[in-house]
Amino acid sequence: MRERQERKSSGGKWLVLMLLLMMGAGLWLFLGQEQESEAQETPPVQAVMAPEIAAGGVKVLVLNYHKIDNKHHSLSVLPADFESQLKYLSDHGYHSISPDELFEGLAGTGALPENPVLITFDDGYKDNYTTAFPLLKKYGFKATIFVVTSFLGQKSQYFTWEQAREMEKEGISIQSHTATHRSMTDLSDEQLRAELVESKKKAEEELGHPVEYMAYPTGTYNLHIAEMVKEAGYKAAFTIKYGNVDEASNIYALERVPVFHTANTNKDFLERIRYTPIFEKFGWTKS
Repeated sequence: MRERQERKSSGGKWLVLMLLLMMGAGLWLFLGQEQESEAQETPPVQAVMAPEIAAGGVKVLVLNYHKIDNKHHSLSVLPADFESQLKYLSDHGYHSISPDELFEGLAGTGALPENPVLITFDDGYKDNYTTAFPLLKKYGFKATIFVVTSFLGQKSQYFTWEQAREMEKEGISIQSHTATHRSMTDLSDEQLRAELVESKKKAEEELGHPVEYMAYPTGTYNLHIAEMVKEAGYKAAFTIKYGNVDEASNIYALERVPVFHTANTNKDFLERIRYTPIFEKFGWTKS
């Protein structure tokens, strides 16, 4: 009888272990669904509340977009999907913030609103001005665009400095994405310094104010590069590392939640912002 009970107990433990492993595998597969897929029409983001985050510390959702257009590419979120996502954020009490507000909130020198969200774009594509900008104004949201300074006004697919200045008057912060968008881990120190300093100088000349934040092109960086970013005069830098920003974040390697075009963009958007706190709780997205 005792031997049968021990076998039963052992079997129960193995069943629980297998269920946990299957759950973990499913969540990790979700993280890998960032590849381009065939476009399908998707419904608006459903009104499902995000899970509660434990009190006692700053938690900021930082969204990362690239293009807002009708091209079926992983980096191109459809305008209708983007508007559905903004509506979800508005309906669920999210308040958009600037990089300065994020920095001050982390430093404890400023108060963050309830449910803070920093909406960011990389590169400076023209559709950020023609399509995203009107939708952001419609829902009363601020945003930040990290621009490649040598592209603005020079390449037709990017907005101009005049348009950048116009957007800044309406709550859009323009910051640096380096001068030429080269992967920073491939560059010498001299080249790195030029990318950081020249882009900062150019943006400040065009915008008429300090430019103190940057995002790493292609997300590549290391501690040495982060130190050079600091030396160049930036207060913080953003990666494409998945996760929320909190008091444990490296100020020169801040996490973001990327938003891609997928077979069901809005469903994936909702799952990303809902499950990020769970991933972090189990130590799966922040080392």
